[in-house]
This record gives sequence, structure tokens and C-alpha cells, in this order.
Amino acid sequence: MSTDPDTILLEAEEHMSKAIDYLGSELKGIRAGRASPAMVEYVKVECYGGESDLKSIAAVSVPEPTQLVIKPFDPSLLGAIKTGIEQANLGINPQVEDKQIRISIPSLTTDRRKQLISQAKKTGEEQKIVLRNSRRDANKHADGLDKQEGQHFSEDEIKTLKDEIQELLKKYEGKIDEMVAKKTAEISDI
Repeated sequence: MSTDPDTILLEAEEHMSKAIDYLGSELKGIRAGRASPAMVEYVKVECYGGESDLKSIAAVSVPEPTQLVIKPFDPSLLGAIKTGIEQANLGINPQVEDKQIRISIPSLTTDRRKQLISQAKKTGEEQKIVLRNSRRDANKHADGLDKQEGQHFSEDEIKTLKDEIQELLKKYEGKIDEMVAKKTAEISDI
């Protein structure tokens, strides 16, 4: 497989970018002290002979910081939505009223906040490992450049590539630190 420094760098960045996207979606699922539609958007609901994400079958609003209101587009799905939320083990109690579901978000205890913060940090660390694995793979490809047939790359070009890979890693690790710090602040905010 013949390759070049640009391709190696692009692939490394693509892998690192995916780790950031994954972290973003994981952090959204960790609940802070206030209500957010993101808490329930991806709850799976049994309906119409299959499974759907809650956000595709209902409107979710936040009338006040500690409440969510879910209005199904089809009122016959109220029961299925309530069941889906209960099965998702989010630690929230959906109440059916009229043609909607109201969820009061209980305040987080200090212990629960600490658990959620450590969960956010752990998720961040897991994605940093993914980043480092991307760096390792990219460096391995970089080392292979001087052995490949056809094109020749100098030691300087390979060293420059490795430096660029390291810069990428630093940039993405910084993004992870930022995201985790933001989530930690959100959880700590009472």
C-alpha cells in the first residue's frame, strides 16, 4: 500500500475527530442539574411495529429549568413513550397528563454530582486513549514511508510528519479537556 504524509495526517485527524464526536454525544447523555431535551431525545420507544428515537415521534420542551414536557405527535403513543423513558433508567419519573408527559427533574445530590463528574472525566480519558491509538497508528505508517517502493521520503519529511501528528494529538486532547471541563461545570452548577 503506497501512501504519503498528507494521507496519513488526514486519516489520523479523521479518527481523532470521530473520537470528539463520540465524546460529545456521550457527554450529552450525562445529565446535569437542569432539564435538557438531550436527556431523552434518544430514548428508544416501541411504536408502529419497530423502535424509534423519542425525538422523531414527539416534541420535547423545557417549560422551566427543572421540567421537561413531551408532546407526542400521535397521542396514542403516550403509554409507549412513558414505558420507553422508564426502561431507559434515567432516574426520572414520567407523569402522563392529558395528551402529554411531564417530567420533573430532581435536584442532584452532592454524591450524585461527584459520580456524574467522574463519569464525564472517565469518558474523556477513554477518548484520549482513542486519540493516542490514532497517533500510534499514524506514526507506524510514517515509519513505513521510508521502506515503501516507488516514492522516497527523507528522514526530515518523516520527522516533520511525526511532529504534525503530535500537534494534532495535542489539539484534540485540548478539545477533550475543554468539553469535559464544560460538562463538569454544568453538573456542578446548582
